[in-house]
Amino acid sequence: MIKIFIPIVIISLLAIYSCGNRFEPMKGKSVFRYNESSGITSLDPAFARDQANIWACNQLFNGLIQLDENLHVIPSIAKSWEILDDGTTYNFHLRQDIFFHNWSHFKNGKGRKVIASDFEYSIKRILNPKTLSPGAVWLNNIVKNDKGIYEVKALNDSTLTIKLESPFSPFLGRLSMPYFSAVPKEAVDFYGEDFGRNPVGTGPFYFKMMEDGVKLVMLKNKHYFEFDGRNRLPYLDAVAVSFIIDKQSVFLEFIKGNLDFMSGIDPSYKDELLQADGSLNPKYAKDLNMQSKPYLNTEYLGFQMDKAFISKTSPLQIKAIRQAINYGFDRKKMIRYLRNNIGIAGENGFVPLGMPGFENKKTKGYDFNPELAKELLAKAGFPYGKNLPSITLSTTSAYVDIAKFMQQQLGEIGMNIEIDVHQPAALRQMIANCKIPLFRGSWIGDYADAENYLSLFYSKNFCPNGANYTHYFNQVFDKLFEQARNSKGESQRLDLYRQMDQLVTDEAPFVILYYDEVLRFSHKKVKNLGINSMNILNLKKVNIEEKRLVGD
Repeated sequence: MIKIFIPIVIISLLAIYSCGNRFEPMKGKSVFRYNESSGITSLDPAFARDQANIWACNQLFNGLIQLDENLHVIPSIAKSWEILDDGTTYNFHLRQDIFFHNWSHFKNGKGRKVIASDFEYSIKRILNPKTLSPGAVWLNNIVKNDKGIYEVKALNDSTLTIKLESPFSPFLGRLSMPYFSAVPKEAVDFYGEDFGRNPVGTGPFYFKMMEDGVKLVMLKNKHYFEFDGRNRLPYLDAVAVSFIIDKQSVFLEFIKGNLDFMSGIDPSYKDELLQADGSLNPKYAKDLNMQSKPYLNTEYLGFQMDKAFISKTSPLQIKAIRQAINYGFDRKKMIRYLRNNIGIAGENGFVPLGMPGFENKKTKGYDFNPELAKELLAKAGFPYGKNLPSITLSTTSAYVDIAKFMQQQLGEIGMNIEIDVHQPAALRQMIANCKIPLFRGSWIGDYADAENYLSLFYSKNFCPNGANYTHYFNQVFDKLFEQARNSKGESQRLDLYRQMDQLVTDEAPFVILYYDEVLRFSHKKVKNLGINSMNILNLKKVNIEEKRLVGD
């Protein structure tokens, strides 16, 4: 049984939450409370780059389209669209019943209607270099551009057209990112850089207040356009986000019922909340729900394949050696003992299992087969590892346990693995500059399309200018990649993706360690909290059985 104590800093924060004069608590309302230890740097969707900002912006804004729980594209403010001119023109038809949140500088302080020119402005704002939005990279080479003028145009109040340089089948996936939400130009002009602290959107909740280091409060948008059957969404009256930094304190607040929801798990309380097999500790089963789902995050080791950057005598140039490493360690055992069974053993391809199109049709990868690994070593000219040079694995301190596990198991088949530990920033820099023969990396999906993963092996994306950190090059792969980008049908595109994933997996420019999992913990009183493989937090259908003060 853990001991519950409240640090002085938590008492102080709770006092501020309850007594602060910036926000008057509402009695008898349903409030969803969660914590962001890293804080929220901006509520402007133009800067919705990390999870904390994305989660908040998802409650405040809407885009043309959105993703459902299975990560399929569905309508949002755009009720329909058509794709014309061999995939280079997209016409979006907007709903006519959507309004921005009330704002004092709108006429009579009432939210005005959203029209197509709002999206023309919002998307061009992201693409404007002066905005410095990290979202620009996802469309600036895709949308047709004539001397800095992008082909995003409102044809009338209800129709928006976007023209592309060439067919690009993952376009809708990229457009679903929160960067491309509707914002009112007059509010952005009025607040300037402070729009991120005074957001005006269309979402299920509207902004009430935010105090750095204390709390963000968002209130129910009573005029929100989406329904659940006959019920207008959202169900909640408010969302309150605290900013407690210490992870152990966050856990204690959650256990005491002062937070309704917690995502992921920190090592400081992992063994208290979970059993060794990854299931919920029985003592919490009465009060808590635990949800899990494959996460679009592939944890892997990457081999530098370019002879210009590593020794020509490096054994890693030999495919059989790379395959021997893949077969030579037990991923399931590694996950069980080092990660409390959080994650899925990486025995398939680079595209994670939560990606649409890869849920059931899995790429054939590498399982634990030490005898085959030994055969591959012999085939490469190093029977039992004799005369095989040592291999250095570069990683960070957070993954040293995995590196040592591999070191021990690969040692049993005759491979000598040395471990080189770096600071995360230094390791990322060396990987980007092609200076490491064998490195630990991870890739979290930015959007729900396998192209986002397979682009890491497209030869035109060689680092340092792209994300092909291994400098993998295969003409057949490149051809398939380009065909997939230009394909019109989803089934054809998915088939090409699977071919590419199998091809690159067979060549083994990487070792898949595991595919991460989304973990969500909530109290039993929280209803309809979904889960998805991008860990998008969608609160519009959530309800809470008990009522409380928003300031609690």
